[in-house]
Amino acid sequence: MQTTNRKLDHIKICLEKKVESSYTGFEDVMLIHKALPEVDYDKIRLDVEFLGNKLSAPFLIASMTGGHPETYEINKNLAIAVENLNLGMGVGSQRAGIERKEVEKTFSVVREYAPNAFIYANIGIAQIIEHGIEYAEKAIEMVEADAIAIHLNFLQEVIQPEGDLKAKGAKEAISELVELKVPIIIKETGAGIAREVVFELRESGVRAIDVGGKGGTSWSGVEVYRARDELTREVGMNFWDWGLPTAFSIIDVFDILPTIATGGIRSGIDIAKAIAIGADMASSALPFLKPATKGYEEVEKKLKYFLRGLKTAMFLTGCEKIEDLWRIHIFISGKLKEWLEFREINIHEFLRRREK
Repeated sequence: MQTTNRKLDHIKICLEKKVESSYTGFEDVMLIHKALPEVDYDKIRLDVEFLGNKLSAPFLIASMTGGHPETYEINKNLAIAVENLNLGMGVGSQRAGIERKEVEKTFSVVREYAPNAFIYANIGIAQIIEHGIEYAEKAIEMVEADAIAIHLNFLQEVIQPEGDLKAKGAKEAISELVELKVPIIIKETGAGIAREVVFELRESGVRAIDVGGKGGTSWSGVEVYRARDELTREVGMNFWDWGLPTAFSIIDVFDILPTIATGGIRSGIDIAKAIAIGADMASSALPFLKPATKGYEEVEKKLKYFLRGLKTAMFLTGCEKIEDLWRIHIFISGKLKEWLEFREINIHEFLRRREK
């Protein structure tokens, strides 16, 4: 019951409180306007293939919820919307559904209402360390998943009252998942992921990285609202903006593994910027939570807002297809430029590296 109640706490906090962190790094990326785009707007194509799945655009609704009876309708509405628009989505952490049969349907509803969409399962690294491949297999089966995300959320865990702080053995646990029948995505949840870690993950058989960078929902911030004592609240506030900004992480990892940009994606321009600096896909969760409490039509409306913005950014930079974004001229300044310098990456070398 503790896990299911926590799920409802998270939903209410994200709906009612300020939970976002600051600075994604996209603030330091400028897409250079092309006054003569030489493309017809109606001919622009957003369709992509990701991990063997064809989608109408490089955008997913990121893992959000499930595990409490009140989350059933939310996941149902998200699923209908991605099915209707031929997109994809992840479910929230499925631990509750594995351990409590009565809430399994809050996850399985997604495949019921999105039979053709790209759906990825989701389980925490803490559960993989403790239970091994068995929990991953159950999560995949529950939603008939096309892929599985193993989420890394140690920042949240260390602030969370019920947090699991056992991290030793995580790499070995991930390496044992190669026997799974679907691709493995390693997903951070708001603190970003750096290049050195991703090299190790690639050796373990991981197929994609969801950078989950700083700049979107701060799970340290969410747990501040749930803290049971003043000390935890104070420490949680200190770590509200902890982590690698999303753009920093994309630059770090995109040429190692296929990359999903999550963390502060709030418009189609953000999607275009993420892809322009190397990402293959983008995803977002928080902007879809409130619409999903109202109905699938509201979710569709929000999705169309993101996709219209992406297509408009492509038109104004002369891009006829998504991969053209990897070759456009961009201007990088500020802290993001400093990150390139810190990583000893010449900016012209970086621009060449994008051309996959």
